[in-house]
Amino acid sequence: MLLGTEESYWLHTAPGPTYPTLEADVEADVAVLGAGIAGISVAWELAAAGYRVVLLESDRIAAGVTGHTTAKLSSLHTLLYGKLRGAFGAEAAALYARSQQDAVERVAAVSAELGIDCDLERVPGYTFVEGVDQLDDIGDEVVAASEAGLPATYVSETGLPFRVAGAVRVEDQAQFHPRTYLLGLAEDLVRRGGRIFEHSRAVDLTEGDPCRVTTENGSVVTAGHVVVATHYPVFDRAMLFTRLDPVREVVVAAAIPAADDPGGIYITPEQNTRSVRTAPYDDGRRLLIVTGEHFTPGTAEQGEVAERYERLIAWTREKFPAAEVLYRWATQDNSTTDQLPFVGPFHPGARNVYVAAGFGGWGMSNGVMAGRLLAATIAGQTLPWTDLYDPRRLHLRQEAGPLATLQGTVARHFVGDRLRRSDVDSVEEIAPGAGAVLKVEGKRCAVYRDDAGALHAVSARCTHLGCLVHFNDTEVAWECPCHGSRFAVDGAVLQGPANRPLDRVELDPPAG
Repeated sequence: MLLGTEESYWLHTAPGPTYPTLEADVEADVAVLGAGIAGISVAWELAAAGYRVVLLESDRIAAGVTGHTTAKLSSLHTLLYGKLRGAFGAEAAALYARSQQDAVERVAAVSAELGIDCDLERVPGYTFVEGVDQLDDIGDEVVAASEAGLPATYVSETGLPFRVAGAVRVEDQAQFHPRTYLLGLAEDLVRRGGRIFEHSRAVDLTEGDPCRVTTENGSVVTAGHVVVATHYPVFDRAMLFTRLDPVREVVVAAAIPAADDPGGIYITPEQNTRSVRTAPYDDGRRLLIVTGEHFTPGTAEQGEVAERYERLIAWTREKFPAAEVLYRWATQDNSTTDQLPFVGPFHPGARNVYVAAGFGGWGMSNGVMAGRLLAATIAGQTLPWTDLYDPRRLHLRQEAGPLATLQGTVARHFVGDRLRRSDVDSVEEIAPGAGAVLKVEGKRCAVYRDDAGALHAVSARCTHLGCLVHFNDTEVAWECPCHGSRFAVDGAVLQGPANRPLDRVELDPPAG
């Protein structure tokens, strides 16, 4: 039995209001698809500039990837500056640093301006290693981050309750309650005339002047501009799926004595990543939030996700012996093949459609950065870092290897998963609480048996591009290993790029 309630702390502590479903055609200057931190940020920035904005969310606002983040607001992104300097030069690294720190300061300024009590705390950020093998990388990152303009220093002492071999320290970073912040932005967005619609999934986009966005119930938003901020773009005309690599991680949150607070935000690339921060809690305690154990969705074997939770919990209790595990959840993000987010025109021929995606695990700063950049672009302005994030770029030398690896993996799943044997020979072999992919009348079906013994069968073909889904038995969901789409056991979309549910399958009475 895993410790902790299976629920995001952010969602538990900030339920927020509900917004209506779009049930009639509407018009706007800008339609924003997706109400995570990127979508809400760009919608608010545009409304503050006087634009008429409609914000569409397929579920509830700030409840998807953003509702399951660790909410570290930082310009220090593990060991990225050394990589950026080596791949694109010192100027590109400096622009990246400026844009990320600008996002940190933007959250601080806007939360103060609007009076949003989002537990914002200014703390230093650290990238650390415990072993000596990567000390050279730490030293290189200090130099690269410093040259990029960040106040980076090398330290061997931190606030962590265990020894480190070395660390990069950067001042003036932050941690906050992301959902409280975004609910405050949403409230102000509505006050400025913006309209928010929940449970309004966009399923079709017609580009033009104006553009038309159609939702799953047939309602249409007509807008001069459209921003696709759905985490993973739900429309494939840009072919960005060939350059986005989905990654899933587990999270645990534990109460610790205030005296054990390490006083900063921390990350290490060691041990399949360990990320640490704290938040205010009750009774004089702090909530320790630990992330790590990343994996590709749809690739975990039976029991593997539970084992990842167990490893993360064990690490947390070893390093913080007084930790009382209270919550656990999982999160997901996408990395681009050149490690820079895609923020800008959706594709080479786009004139009025924009995208924000590929935040590489740093969605808080990149989401706010995307909001600032896209609002400026729509207003006809150019920021110093606009070209850096332009999705139309293609760095052939830097991306060739990652592109080949990523597409090779997708091809292996697309073809290989069809050639492998079924997980079971018949539905009778599926135990309560388990799921399996098997052939039913010659077609691959994803079948789940609930605890009461009832069977739930859907097509095993992901509605994005047709890869076969796999069962995540810990989170009780079907996941696509090609591009990270996730579905509930009844086929409903949990996470894109798929925007249509898995087709339901009727089992024959003897089998069912």
